[in-house]
Amino acid sequence: MKYALVTGASRGIGRAIAERLAKDGYAVLINYHSNTEAAEATKAAIEANGGQAELLPFDVSDGKAIEAALTTWDAAHEGEHISVLVNNAGVRRDGLMVFMSEEDWHEVMRTTTEGFYHTTKHVLPAMVRARHGRIVNISSISGVSGLPGQVNYSAAKAALIGATKALSKEVAARKVTVNAVAPGFIATDMTADLDEAELKKTIPAGRFGKPEEVAALVSFLCSDEAAYITGQVIEIAGGIG
Repeated sequence: MKYALVTGASRGIGRAIAERLAKDGYAVLINYHSNTEAAEATKAAIEANGGQAELLPFDVSDGKAIEAALTTWDAAHEGEHISVLVNNAGVRRDGLMVFMSEEDWHEVMRTTTEGFYHTTKHVLPAMVRARHGRIVNISSISGVSGLPGQVNYSAAKAALIGATKALSKEVAARKVTVNAVAPGFIATDMTADLDEAELKKTIPAGRFGKPEEVAALVSFLCSDEAAYITGQVIEIAGGIG
């Protein structure tokens, strides 16, 4: 059995990735924090299409919670390991830096950077031993070029890009690839509060992207065909750059 863990998989881009990887033949571990109903809906959708999935709740900003959840999973799946990890979970707390609270800064940074560190550190040794693994980090166009009103989010996603490039060099010889995907404006509940009509004017493609388009890219990066691609940041943003 091939296992893929997708953090923040109950909604939006995470759900689309989970569903796509299930179609690719992975048993998908659906991580979520508190929205059990949405996570169960994702699981049901995967199973309705003949896929396999299980729920794996933990708060990605809490290192101890991550370790406890993954250690429990390991114990229940002796002899098996997670071969694909998609670090997708993230939060937005937008606001101009001059007005930004310390908690808004730390919450966004913790969710992205602590989630990456603790989750990746736990699953990486098994990938290295197996001499095969795929890690895809969901960054953002904000982390590539920065967006006003998103200093915290831009900083967190830029950190993820730096970590991607460094880690890819550490594990390439063990046939573990590490890449980042940087979406632009994607039509999900996370962008529902944005002025889509106005923002479309800034996008050369003239529209918001679809979660399924991001999922298709992630699917490719997790495939055998992408074995020679590592340390890359691939923008999927309709021409914004």
